[in-house]
Amino acid sequence: MKYILSLIIPVLAVVTADAQILQWSPLFATVNDTITVTYDATQGNRGLVGETEVYAHTGVLTKESVASWDWKHVKTAWGENTPETKMTPLGDDKWRIRFHIKTYYGLADHEKATHLAFVFRNAAGTREGKTETGGDIFLPIYEQGLNVTVLSPQQTPTFLEIGDSLNIVAISSGAIKMNLYLNDRLVVNTTADTLRHLLSAENPGKIDVHIDAVDSTGAVKSATFYVVVNAPLSTEPLPDGVRCGVNELSATSVVLALQAPHKNFVYLIGDWNDWEAEPQFYLKRTPDGETWWIRLDELTPGAIYRYQYWVDGKLKIADPYAELVLDPDNDQYIDESTYPNMPQYPVGKTEEIVSVLQTAQPDFHWSGDFDRPAAEDLVIYELLLRDFIKEHDYTTLIDSLDYLAALGVNAIELMPISEFEGNLSWGYNPSFYFAPDKYYGPKHQLQRFIDEAHKRGIAVIQDMVLNHTYGQSPMVRLYLDDMSQNPWYNETSPNPTFSWGYDFNHQSPATQQFVDRVTSHWLTRYRMDGFRFDFTKGFTNTPGDGWARDESRIEILKRMADHIRAVSPGAYVILEHFTENSEEQELADYGMLIWGNSNYNYNEATMGYHDGGKSDFSWGVYKKRGWSSPHLVTYMESHDEERLMYKNKRWGNSSGSYDVKDEKTALERMELAAAFFFPIPGPKMIWQFGELGYDYSIDYNGRTGEKPIRWDYLGDVRRKKLHDIFADLIALKKGHKAFSSSDFEFSFAEPFKWLRVNDDSMNVVIVGNFDVQAQGKTISFQHTGTWTDFFSGETLIIESQQKHIDLAPGEYHIFTDAGIITGVKEKPVQPSVYELRQNYPNPFNPATTISFALAAPGEATLEIFNIAGQKVRTLWHGRKTAGQHRVEWNGLDDRGRPVSSGVYVYRLTAGKHVLVKKMALAR
Repeated sequence: MKYILSLIIPVLAVVTADAQILQWSPLFATVNDTITVTYDATQGNRGLVGETEVYAHTGVLTKESVASWDWKHVKTAWGENTPETKMTPLGDDKWRIRFHIKTYYGLADHEKATHLAFVFRNAAGTREGKTETGGDIFLPIYEQGLNVTVLSPQQTPTFLEIGDSLNIVAISSGAIKMNLYLNDRLVVNTTADTLRHLLSAENPGKIDVHIDAVDSTGAVKSATFYVVVNAPLSTEPLPDGVRCGVNELSATSVVLALQAPHKNFVYLIGDWNDWEAEPQFYLKRTPDGETWWIRLDELTPGAIYRYQYWVDGKLKIADPYAELVLDPDNDQYIDESTYPNMPQYPVGKTEEIVSVLQTAQPDFHWSGDFDRPAAEDLVIYELLLRDFIKEHDYTTLIDSLDYLAALGVNAIELMPISEFEGNLSWGYNPSFYFAPDKYYGPKHQLQRFIDEAHKRGIAVIQDMVLNHTYGQSPMVRLYLDDMSQNPWYNETSPNPTFSWGYDFNHQSPATQQFVDRVTSHWLTRYRMDGFRFDFTKGFTNTPGDGWARDESRIEILKRMADHIRAVSPGAYVILEHFTENSEEQELADYGMLIWGNSNYNYNEATMGYHDGGKSDFSWGVYKKRGWSSPHLVTYMESHDEERLMYKNKRWGNSSGSYDVKDEKTALERMELAAAFFFPIPGPKMIWQFGELGYDYSIDYNGRTGEKPIRWDYLGDVRRKKLHDIFADLIALKKGHKAFSSSDFEFSFAEPFKWLRVNDDSMNVVIVGNFDVQAQGKTISFQHTGTWTDFFSGETLIIESQQKHIDLAPGEYHIFTDAGIITGVKEKPVQPSVYELRQNYPNPFNPATTISFALAAPGEATLEIFNIAGQKVRTLWHGRKTAGQHRVEWNGLDDRGRPVSSGVYVYRLTAGKHVLVKKMALAR
């Protein structure tokens, strides 16, 4: 016999497949049976309709599985095509597979399988066959003997309207009688192996259905589910002041509101109702049909409440405005040290991402107001927290602030930090825009990081992705069945050539309101100093590739910027735009900052290639573009471009003994580029570790894969020299108003390049030879007299304003008429701890190694304490160089005596920074 999949078995929150996705035989299959499974691609999400080749990605759930994602004995890796997993076509989009369960999955005798798990896919792995809501498909496995299952209804719970009827059908094996109870009232008693009952929905409420199958020994097997009869909708406007998300009325009362037009009904499920649809948690709808809401009272102040919205009885979503969400798939990989006391996902209660609310949260106490640097004076340090420090948390990032302050940057641009899909991501796949991603730590640590940055005069800029979202977003998931009803997204992108994920419709009032809520949230709750908006040329519904001037896009961006400035005057609005120059110029004149990608030209210059003007980096100068506003954020490297040093060392030019591929020479070429890059008036941006000549390709470990974290570069004298050159140039730029002058000339087209800056306070002439052979040129100085080389301090007497200068390959000079510039080159650096690795081995006997890294040379102390807080051993006290260090502890105290087994704490102190970890000694 074949049966339609409609089993209702509440195991590990497994959601069984939608009606008719699977048919199988035998119905009550055990691990010792050979089972035939038929998949209908026209059912469920219909993801494989029309495919010519289908494979089963399959495994099992066992008693050891902790959740529905915890598959065991998975047959193949995703995309691996084997004869065992290939489905047999039956025609009409139906596919079959047949196997002996225990043998097929390699189940051991002691393992108790509860479900077969399936996701069907095409050969390339680019299309999937799943449930209607995008879930995995599960088929129950039974033990031999007495069993019972429900054939109808085909999902649990079943939602009915008053006046509806529901046909309940259950079937058993090995039973002599079957009983049906509705809310504990016996309704049907039969001795047949099939039980039937027609339930009439007469009154609103919840009906618990319990079916028993009893065998001749009196043993009982049961199936339970519940039915919800919806009450008539209550239509009421939102209370005054209430908007979408969590509205905290008091420490004990909140109103929750969800924008979801075109939906029929919504229940709130969560810790209040054991994740079941209860009548008292049936949401009201506003008269315009846009928003659903509910008031909750008698909450415990400060308590954690987990919740979801259950929409139309089909879709469970987290609150799009939640400030903390729990992910059943990815949170398990976040260390306790990164996010202490993270709320636990309600395993076995629900599926999909869950939102969290907590009333009476303590406010963060900010140190004071912050005066942002002028936009034209910004020196931005772009970083990806994941690839900047091994601990990838804000707590450790705070320790890096002294390093960044000593380098001289006055702004940090964080790559996207709002909750994104997965953990190991660049962050350009956002899903929850109001929640900091937990992989980097809790929100109060992010606030503390921003506060500490402000104390050091450093602004914090957030990379924000509002061009697109991917499928994990609840705002996308609400309308996957019909994106034409989605109030925020385009049904299809008008710009398919440059499109990712689901495309925001920035002309929609709903999207504009959402954008304003997002920016206001981060500006006020976290005191962000501004945003770098990803791919803003996509903020349009105008068809095409986005390059041509677009008046509607200009108005969209101006409206957004106006709101940001109204919330936080002086906040930075930085656009990754890359459109026709007149559009960028108008946006720059409106006060926005525009990304200026000069990677290619600077890299051709550093490698020593100049044919066709390829080393001309003048497009990174705002005046070259005809702009009156110095609002071009020029960069040689960003997260999106290849690293200059990588290409220098791999493809650098050469002439005779001068070879750019040589590491020393390649680093010197980076000094040369920096000598021109920073002094050009206007804001600048550098990519993390660029100041140390980071030389791993952007495609190392895949474009967005994890990259090596190389703080040890600080211990390399040649890389440290490059770092110091960067620091000197940044200090020069920030410390002298000449570098904000609008009166400057330049010539960057030839290998011998020069820049001349004119200002009442100081005149500057910069010359550099980017060729691989010696070059000479006659340079015009502003006046005769004595000029001083900024780096060497040597003087140059100019007797005629026209001076011929000869330069060796890679040679450069910065001449000023201000004499020797002091207060720039000697910058004391407090040693900062960037890494305290977990000791290895741990537990250990007889010895273990502790590794740590310092960003700068200085005093460091490494001490061992027992669990009672008594100091056992001072492993190191004294001066350490910058870079990586290793110290071994052999389990002896300061007197050379062995210490006993137990837990010990080791503490590293460097400057004002302290890091602590635990270890165990097992003798």
